Amino acid sequence: MIDTEGTRLFHSTMPFTEKLGVEVLEHGPKLVRSRLAWDESLCTLGGVLHGGVLMSLADATGAVCAYLNLPEGKQGTTTVESKTNFLRAIRSGHAVASSTPLHAGRSFIVVETEIQDDAGKLVGKVTQTQAVL
Repeated sequence: MIDTEGTRLFHSTMPFTEKLGVEVLEHGPKLVRSRLAWDESLCTLGGVLHGGVLMSLADATGAVCAYLNLPEGKQGTTTVESKTNFLRAIRSGHAVASSTPLHAGRSFIVVETEIQDDAGKLVGKVTQTQAVL
C-alpha cells in the first residue's frame, strides 16, 4: 500500500524523486521504506536498473529517515558521505529501499539502507552519513 503522505514529503522536498517515480510505502523515525519501478528509461545495457538510480533511491530514503530523527530545533540534513555495495541486478519489478537509523547524534546522523528486489533478495546495501543543519 502506498503511503501518500510520505510520497508527498519525498516529492515536495526532493522533486527529483517524483521524476524517478519513487513511491513511499512507510515513513517513521525507525523505518522509512520506498520503492521505484523498473523502467527501460532507467536502465543500462541489458535492461539492468542503473546503479545511480538505485543510489538515488537509497539516498532519498536515507535522507528522510535522517530528517525524521533530527534533534529538536534543527532544520534539516545533507548527505556528506555514502558507501554503496551492489550485490545483484534488477531487471524487472521494483527496487525497494528500507532505511533505519544507526546513530542519531547532534551533528551527524548515520543511516543504513537495504535495497531489495520483489523476491526480497538483497540487491544493495548503503551506509550514509547525514550532517545535521
